[in-house]
Amino acid sequence: MELKEIQNLIKFVAKSGVNEVHVEMGETKVTIKTGGDVVQQVVTTPAAIEAAPAPAPVATPTTPAEPAPAAPAAVATENDNHITIKSPIIGTFYRKPSPDKPNFAEVGDQISEGQVLCVVEAMKLFNEIESEVSGTIVKILVDDSSPVEFDQPLFVIDPS
Repeated sequence: MELKEIQNLIKFVAKSGVNEVHVEMGETKVTIKTGGDVVQQVVTTPAAIEAAPAPAPVATPTTPAEPAPAAPAAVATENDNHITIKSPIIGTFYRKPSPDKPNFAEVGDQISEGQVLCVVEAMKLFNEIESEVSGTIVKILVDDSSPVEFDQPLFVIDPS
């Protein structure tokens, strides 16, 4: 069984929602168990037949079958009236549309509702993150080209 076939099997299991799959093909045995947000792969092959080292077990996060929404979550902070714009997806945060273009927004900029603040790249798709409120950017919480998690704060906006 090729590594590519195993990776495709992992993706299929993650999307199908089953908890465990066990596959035997000749001397190769593959067991894939899912638990929460992690998919685990265990591959065993007999030592006598092994021509190349077996691939290391791979843990990959499951991804939604449908694209994530482009609208970020906006949450009011508890200590004041500032709004926090959070990442709606896991990916790589970019402050500009391409390396030779200027940043979408800077600290102190006046922004309007629906204005693009950044892009988050996920699986080679660039998702524009738009502001849900008008106001002034108080703080940018993530460095350019940094990985971001789901629901991670990206911007702090003063809506007044």
